[in-house]
Amino acid sequence: MSKTPLTKKGAQSLKDELDILKNVKRPRITQDIAVAREHGDLKENAEYHAAREEQGLVEARVRDIESKLGNAQVIDISTLNANGKVVFGCTVELENIATEEAITYRIVGEDEADIKNNLISYASPFAKALIGKEEGDVAEVRAPGGITEYEIIGVSYE
Repeated sequence: MSKTPLTKKGAQSLKDELDILKNVKRPRITQDIAVAREHGDLKENAEYHAAREEQGLVEARVRDIESKLGNAQVIDISTLNANGKVVFGCTVELENIATEEAITYRIVGEDEADIKNNLISYASPFAKALIGKEEGDVAEVRAPGGITEYEIIGVSYE
């Protein structure tokens, strides 16, 4: 199985979530189950069933995060020498040539992508059109609405 790229910040975010799940939520759910058991008949005990369901969701998320971290190739962009090229982890400032609208995106791993926060997956068609380009280049992005051209205004590695 090939490694999945993940930014250093994304890996830390997953580790923080895993820590909360294991050290805060697990013990609380265990306590909730114990309290619910004291109420008697488990067949008709809504608190017990809710706690067990939450336990299943938490355990599934723990396994998911552990798997993602185990298969991750953590990339610290600040240590790369990309010579001004658009690469995984960099922040790209763009200008839509047709509308002259400026936008900034950071190219991240699939699990980190969040378009509302201008984080786009390296596997997205948009990022693929940008990767390998340099400041001043024009990237053609193919979308369902047609082709849009973006000029790369700046590339930073943070």
